[in-house]
Amino acid sequence: MEDRFASGGALDHVASVASFFLSRIDTRVDNYLDQDNRPQALKLRGQTAIACARLAYQEYQRLLHSPRWESLAAHGAHTQRLLWASTSTKDPAYEDVMYVEALIGPDTVNTLPPETLAAYRDHGNPLLRLEEHPDAASAMPGQLAALELELDTVSDELEREGVKKFIEPYERLLVLLEQRVNELVI
Repeated sequence: MEDRFASGGALDHVASVASFFLSRIDTRVDNYLDQDNRPQALKLRGQTAIACARLAYQEYQRLLHSPRWESLAAHGAHTQRLLWASTSTKDPAYEDVMYVEALIGPDTVNTLPPETLAAYRDHGNPLLRLEEHPDAASAMPGQLAALELELDTVSDELEREGVKKFIEPYERLLVLLEQRVNELVI
């Protein structure tokens, strides 16, 4: 945004999101925790994704109150909203709306699959909760590290897998488009 502004570009037409794929985090971390027989490992199941999202939101809020951002906002810049994706629970032991309810907050977007949306409409509770339990969110990385589970390692694994999940369909689309072009040329 700063580069755009410096080159004379308008800021008021730029909109974007930063996506966080949540249930994938818990699925991966829970798999590690399930291999650990210590009671503290079992207590952490299903908590990492929400803690990470809350930490990201804390950082987002900190940036929004920085002089650097305030200068951009004064020139019409819109915030990059946080987008919570993969918000259906994969583990049947978890409440079906746990990610939706825990992450309700200003300047966020939640992409809900139809089943999760139906569950939320049926029994969801629309309280603002994203800023709850900041101390628990801050403690989560250290608690996992104490169990020899590093969030950076999990993050790297998920990033590689996530990129691969986008590249493969993109490459298939390119092949399909090339086939269609060839069909039209003939």
